[in-house]
Amino acid sequence: MITLYQKTWTEINNDIAQKIVRLRKRKKITQKQLAARSGVSLGSLKRFEQSGEISLQSLTKIAIALDVENDLEDLFNNVPFASIEEVINEQTK
Repeated sequence: MITLYQKTWTEINNDIAQKIVRLRKRKKITQKQLAARSGVSLGSLKRFEQSGEISLQSLTKIAIALDVENDLEDLFNNVPFASIEEVINEQTK
């Protein structure tokens, strides 16, 4: 029997936070340094790393500071069109 499991938003947020922690440590950057580079408060960064809770704006600032902003942008690059009308409307922009 196949069991399908979909992660909760909390699990996804925590996974992203842990990936940021690993990346930060791999680059040998302290929390204080990343906070200064990104413009995100140290408290917000610590809370994010522990709980996964952060605003999209702050996450984007952190991604830029860690040079992974392209990965963040790529999340929605392959969103398929729902109809031919969407394709036509996109081409006329």
